[in-house]
Amino acid sequence: MLQGKSAAITGAASGIGLACARELLSLGARVVLIDRDEEALRRAASDLGDNAFPLRIDLLDGVSVDRMLPAIVDLVGPLDIFHANAGSYVGGEVAEGDPDAWDRMLNLNVNAAFRSVRAVLPHMVERRTGDIIMTSSIAGLVPVVWEPIYTASKHAVQAFVHTVRRQVARHGIRVGAVAPGPVVTGLISDWPQEKLDAARAAGDLMEASEVAAAVAFMLTRPRNVTIRDLVILPQANDL
Repeated sequence: MLQGKSAAITGAASGIGLACARELLSLGARVVLIDRDEEALRRAASDLGDNAFPLRIDLLDGVSVDRMLPAIVDLVGPLDIFHANAGSYVGGEVAEGDPDAWDRMLNLNVNAAFRSVRAVLPHMVERRTGDIIMTSSIAGLVPVVWEPIYTASKHAVQAFVHTVRRQVARHGIRVGAVAPGPVVTGLISDWPQEKLDAARAAGDLMEASEVAAAVAFMLTRPRNVTIRDLVILPQANDL
């Protein structure tokens, strides 16, 4: 269904990004896996086959981001799909929080995500086609009390998706957000163990592959249809 298409995914060495790369490859796309962990990238690309291309980019380094699109085009030609997926997570009480940790997360979840989209948009505008997907979260739609800073970052992503989509629709570019509930990835590694155990026992966590299937659904709709927000939750989730 994506035969002949090229895609690039940030944060692709693990978690949701890696699952999405695997899914898009299965649909026939050529996929550039973008991450700053070069060793993990090489392992992932080796496992995924000849149509997976590793590209080390540090999204927190503006110079690195500026070379991202030319490098993508060198690897797979004109870019059809860009998935801004890289992100991090900080939860907990604000009164006990670490503002430096907040800054690191906000820089990646907000500033770097926006900058990465900006890096590829002129290319898509010139071609008058393309898809931008951003990994958001249910926290971007429903404020989650135990993760206020993360929730704020994903609300920013939602605002960006909704406004940029309207700016670039006239150029044939679709922009949408996939907004999952809790997913079994490294992002929730700082959850208290009792919370993780309870969530697993209650069936309140999803697998990254389930998010990837939702992303594939978004990308395979007819070009006259945009999935602006796709929320996916474990059945037991009460958000």
